[in-house]
Parts: sequence; C-alpha cells; structure tokens
Amino acid sequence: MDESQSPEGLREQLFRAGYIADEDLASLVWMGLALERPLLLEGEAGVGKTAIAAASARALNRPLLRLQCYEGLDLAQSVYEWNYSRQLLEIRLTEAGAGDRAALRDNLFSEAFLLERPLLKAIRCAEPCVLLIDEIDRADEAFEAFLLEMLSEYQVTVPELGTLQARSKPLVVLTSNGTRDLSDALRRRCLFHYLDFPTLARETQIVRSLVPEAAGRLVEEAVAFVQRLRKQDLEKIPGVAETLDWVRVLFKLGHNGLPVDPQLLVPSLAALLKTRTDRWLVTSDTVAKLLDGPRIAQDVGVAGAMK
Repeated sequence: MDESQSPEGLREQLFRAGYIADEDLASLVWMGLALERPLLLEGEAGVGKTAIAAASARALNRPLLRLQCYEGLDLAQSVYEWNYSRQLLEIRLTEAGAGDRAALRDNLFSEAFLLERPLLKAIRCAEPCVLLIDEIDRADEAFEAFLLEMLSEYQVTVPELGTLQARSKPLVVLTSNGTRDLSDALRRRCLFHYLDFPTLARETQIVRSLVPEAAGRLVEEAVAFVQRLRKQDLEKIPGVAETLDWVRVLFKLGHNGLPVDPQLLVPSLAALLKTRTDRWLVTSDTVAKLLDGPRIAQDVGVAGAMK
C-alpha cells in the first residue's frame, strides 16, 4: 500500500525526503493529493514553504517544475510562447520553394512550434508532477486572474489551438510572503496553511536531522540562540535556512558549542543577519546577552523535555 494514502504515511515519506513536517502540514499535502486541489502556503521568508514542494517531489518520486513569480510576469514566461525562430525558418524554406505553402498556413501555429513554459508543461506531463508557483504575491493581479482557469479546470487556453486539457493533474504548491493581499477567488480554489517559525524543539530536530555532523550541544545552543534572536527588532528575521547555514559555519570553525566570548561569534552572524540595519543592531553586547548561560541552558532543557 502506498504510504501517501494516509497523512501519517505521507509525513514519514517527507521525513525520509529530508523535510520534518508537523501533523497539520503533512495532512494539508495529503488533502491536496486526495482532492487534487492546489495548496496555498503563507508565512515569513525562510520558514520552509518552498522546501515542502521540493520535498514532496522527492517523497512522491515526481518531477518538480518551478515558476518564480515577479512583477510583470506574463504568459510567455509562465505558460507558453511560439518558437518564432523556427517559424521564421519554415517560412524562408517555403519561400525558397522547399516547402508546401498550404501546409505551412495550416501548421505554422501547431503544437510542433509551441514552447511549453512551467504552467503548461505541468499539465501536459505524461505523469503527475509537483508544480511550485513561488511567491505568487509578487506577480500582479492580472496574472493571478489568469491562474484561476488552470487551478480550477487544469486546462490552458491557447487562442490558436483552443483549450489544452491536462494529461495529468499536478500537485500545485503556491507560496506567498504576504507582500500583498491575494484575491478571494484564488483563495477559494486552494487549501490554505499558514507556516510559522518552528518551535524550539522542532527546529532542534530539523537541524539535527540535516546537519548530523554537528555536535548535539552545538545544535541545541545555536537553535536556542536563534530563537531568542528572532525576538529582537530585526528587519529580516532569520529563518530555518539561516539557522542551518549558521550551524554549518560553526561546525566548520571547529566549535562543539557556542563560544563564551561574543567576539568569536560576531563574524559568523553574516549567516543569520541579511541587512545592514540588522548587522548594526546586533552588537557584541547584544550577542553577550543572547549568550546568557543560564537562560540558554534553560531553553535547551525545555527542548530536551519536549522531545
């Protein structure tokens, strides 16, 4: 029996694919598969929205197609465009007497000249894939409106060819960082989940799983430090990806735990802090407070008790 036929089994598959999903997120992905409905994941940058799509592709043994959204995204980059260079070549060959003019008129805008972009490619795959539509909130409302046909019917209309029906239905994952409000029409077509920063215990488990070479003490102390750092008034709060990078840096520097001297940590904060203001805000004095021994130990003890 396919493990993905139950939320628990899918959660185990995601774990083996390198993603530690909580029960709610695993259930959401399972519902998306069972109902053939798109998933809309909202949350801060770095909480694992994009990673769940990649992990789902690995867990389900499906190809991953990705569309990165941005302002001004249009059909030529997202859905399809015509192979104009090949069409021009066909026209010149015909004009040179090497082709049939009548056949050219009939075939110039056929599927042979169609270049499939991620959205069209996803529904024309012979086998189901995972389609990641990343940062949909960065695209404009016109593109969002176009998506409604595909997300509802899994079909795309090409004026020259008509409506192209899906050969397979992909698992669609849309992510949003909340930079603008999405339409009610888009939300109604999706299953929704807000992905927050992980708890201390869960983040510790994630880092231990993905950076197994790092000492357990280093992982526990580093995660407790990052959890407290997120409570500072930062422009960009470090996500799980930043925590992983920082632990890898500390491991490469030969640390088995966080050093007592804050000056030894300040240079490594480049892995956590990504703006000039945040680098200026987090001074060595701030690091010293975040390194407070009894409080770190207390946090680490709570994480251990929750496992």
